[in-house]
Amino acid sequence: MTIFKLTLIATLATVSFAQEKEKKIQRADLPPAVEKTVAARTQGATIKGFSQEKENGQILYETETTVNGHSKDITIDANGAVVEIEEQVALDSLPAAVKAGLQSKAGAGKILKIESLTKNGKVVAYEAKVEAAGKKKEIQVGPDGKPLDHEE
Repeated sequence: MTIFKLTLIATLATVSFAQEKEKKIQRADLPPAVEKTVAARTQGATIKGFSQEKENGQILYETETTVNGHSKDITIDANGAVVEIEEQVALDSLPAAVKAGLQSKAGAGKILKIESLTKNGKVVAYEAKVEAAGKKKEIQVGPDGKPLDHEE
């Protein structure tokens, strides 16, 4: 019975932590500096929503948009600086090395969606959502198509 209680407590703590990590918010909840960046970066885009999360002790705001039929999510810090941009890209538009690297990591799995990850104005990785054996997972490769030392 004690193991069951400990497992239950650990599970509830994990769920609680996950819920606190990211929460949906309204545009009116954005700090002024973040709102200014959102207004500048989303011209011509359809805004799907906003969220706030705490990552490594830093509060970040994410704006989910659709631009020309593909997703583009912008992560902004509380001072209004763009931290990361995740933008959907077509497999056919990728450099050959990146395409080969993703297909190699996907193995027999089916690539569902690919996004470029940009930090400080530079593409640092490509991330693909893959379905294999009925399960979905994410894989990443560097801008050169090679495996990364750490996940971006």
